[in-house]
Amino acid sequence: MSKLTLEQRNFPATKQPLKKWSAAAIHLSGIILVSTVWISAGLFGLYILAFYAAALYGENLDKWNTVLPGLYAPGSGTATTGIGLHFAAGGIILLLGSIQLIGSLRNRFPAIHRWIGRMYVVASLLTAAGGLVFIVAKGTIGGTVMDIGFSLYGLLMLVSAVETYRHAAAGRMEKHRAWALRLYALAIGSWLYRMDYGFWYFLTHNMGHTPQFTGPFDRVMAFFFYIPNLLVVEVFIRAKQYKASPFLNFFSAFLLLFMTTFLLIGTYFFTKFYWGPAILEWVALP
Repeated sequence: MSKLTLEQRNFPATKQPLKKWSAAAIHLSGIILVSTVWISAGLFGLYILAFYAAALYGENLDKWNTVLPGLYAPGSGTATTGIGLHFAAGGIILLLGSIQLIGSLRNRFPAIHRWIGRMYVVASLLTAAGGLVFIVAKGTIGGTVMDIGFSLYGLLMLVSAVETYRHAAAGRMEKHRAWALRLYALAIGSWLYRMDYGFWYFLTHNMGHTPQFTGPFDRVMAFFFYIPNLLVVEVFIRAKQYKASPFLNFFSAFLLLFMTTFLLIGTYFFTKFYWGPAILEWVALP
C-alpha cells in the first residue's frame, strides 16, 4: 500500500469535493472583486483627468478648491505644478495599472505589457514626485499628521516603482510581480481615499471629520488609505505557501463578496453624482 501524500492525509476523499468547491468559491469571488476594483478605479482615473487635469489645461485652477479647499492658491507656482503633475500622472496610473494585471495580455502580448509597464512606472514616479513637491512647497490642509502620512505614501510609491522596474530589467520576474502588486496597491490608494470618505459620510455623517481635515478620522485616514492595501497584498503574495481549510476559503469568499457589494454601491453613487458628470462634461468639450 503506497503512502498517502500530505495533501491526501489533510483532505480525505470524502472532503475532496468540498475542497474544490471552496477553492473555486474564493477564486471566483476574487475575480469579481478585482474586476470591480478595475472598473471603479478606472472610472475614478478618468474623473481625475476630466476634473483636475482638465482644469489645469484650461487654466481654471480655482475649480480644484470646490472639492479640496485650499488646494490652489494664486502665486504658488511650484506647489501648483507639483499637484497638477500628481493629478495628471495619477489618473494615468489608475487607468494603466489594471491593464497590467491581466494575465492573458502578459502572456500573449509581452511587448505591449512591457511598454505599458514602462509608462506605468514613469507615471507612478511622476505622481509620487508631484505630490512630494506639493507637500514640501505648501503642505497639506491637514497639517503635520497628513504631511507625514502623505509623504510616506509618496516615498513608498517611489520605492515600489523603482523596484518594479529594477527586478523586471534584471529578469527576476517573481520579485518583479511582487513589487508590481505593491505598486498597484499604492496606486489605487487615492481611489480608496475617496471611497472610504464616501462610506464614512454615509454611515456616520462625517463623525470625526473637520473641514480642515484635522479630526480623529482624518488623522487615521492619512495612513489608512494605503497601509491596509499593502498588508492585503503581502498576504496575497505569500498565499501560495499556505493551504487554507475549506471553511476558511468559504469564509474568505464571503468577505470578498461583502467587500465587492460595498464597492459596487459606492461606485454607483460616486459615478452618478460626481465622477460621471465630470467625465461627460469633459468628453462633451469641443
